[in-house]
This record gives sequence, structure tokens and C-alpha cells, in this order.
Amino acid sequence: MLLGVNIDHVATLRNARGGVEPDVIKAADICEANGASSITTHLREDRRHIKDDDVYTLIKTIKTKLNLEMAMADDIQKIALEIKPYSICLVPEKRQEVTTEGGLDVAGQLDRITKFIKPILDNGTIVSLFIDPEDKQVEASAKTGAQFIEMHTGRYSNAFQTDNEEKEFLALKNAAKLAQNLGLKVNAGHGLNYENVYRMHEIPDLKELNIGHSIISRAVFTGLSQAVQDMNEAIK
Repeated sequence: MLLGVNIDHVATLRNARGGVEPDVIKAADICEANGASSITTHLREDRRHIKDDDVYTLIKTIKTKLNLEMAMADDIQKIALEIKPYSICLVPEKRQEVTTEGGLDVAGQLDRITKFIKPILDNGTIVSLFIDPEDKQVEASAKTGAQFIEMHTGRYSNAFQTDNEEKEFLALKNAAKLAQNLGLKVNAGHGLNYENVYRMHEIPDLKELNIGHSIISRAVFTGLSQAVQDMNEAIK
């Protein structure tokens, strides 16, 4: 498995004071130098952390791959078409949420999603859909033209070391198998940390884990280089 590092919370810290520190671009450089296979940024509609300028600079400076998380917003679609990131991950957004609370309802808006991602696909960018590990969402995702799903691991992460852990983990494992049988490639992320990430090895053929908050949290104490190295060791 590969490790994609989400650097949104570096921008959150920067924006808290309205200045330029810590430097998001430098953070991406450190992550790449210490084993990140890609850099993920979520350009939210309200621009609460990552800003447009961050994205335009990152696409010119990173040495690996840029994965742009985004909602179905026309202005962000325009940016994705302009900068041509390696991949985009379509996610749901609620203005009041602290972080993404659940997966995209692909089954409930299949036509809209299919039409929205088509120009991005035609532009040569890989498309992933961030979904809950449910059969109907996997089956709908396979109809959109997207090449990947990213399984929302939040319910597993919240259930870790509780009576519900096995149930939530099996949901991930079964959803991944179904997706692969339907021709989709599978990534995973959300809420994964240094303690619970090891079980992802039990899911065959996972391509990449996208992890942010846990890495940035550890970096406060160890430094970002060490935090990325430690997560790489954990997933290997």
C-alpha cells in the first residue's frame, strides 16, 4: 500500500493567525521527501484551510502526485480542469461540519455525478469517489466512469477496539471486494491513525491510504519528517 498525506491541517494552523506559517508548500516537500506517494488537499467551497493559491503552487512544485479533494462545485471543477491534477476525489460537503462526516451518495445522484466528472475524466485526470462501504454505493460508483473509490473508514476508526470493530471492518473488506469485482480500484481513508491502520493489510489490493489529521497531530511532537516515516512503517 501507498501513503498519501493530506496537508489540510497545516493550512488550518496557518490560517489561525492569518499569516504564512507554517508553509503548506514546505509541508508537502517534507512529506514527499519522507515517503509520501501523493499529496492530498481538500479545496473546500468555503476555503477554510487550503486556498486557491496553495493548489496552483502545489501543482507546479510537488514531485509526486496531487490528489485534489473537492465537492461538486462548478468553480472548483473549473480549477481542476485548469490545473489537471493527477487525481481528484469527489467528496460531500456540509458547511457546518468539522470534517467530512460521511460518504458521497452516489446511488442517490448517479446522473448528476456522472455528468459532473465526465469533463474531468476527459481531461485526463483520474477520478475517485469517496463513499461509505455499502453495496449500493459501490455498484452506483461503477456506473459513473470513475476509476477509483475511496472507502470512508470513519465508522471503522470510531469502532476500533469496541464490540463493533469487526462489523465495521468487514463492511470495508466486503465493499472492497465488490468494487474490485466491478473493475474499480480501491483507496481508503478518514480517521485512520497509527493504532488502527494495521488492519488495512487484511483488505487485499488496497492501493493507497490517505491520512492527514493523525500525521499532523504527531508532527507537533516529533516533527513532520518523523511522523510521515512512522506512518509509512505502520502501513508497511
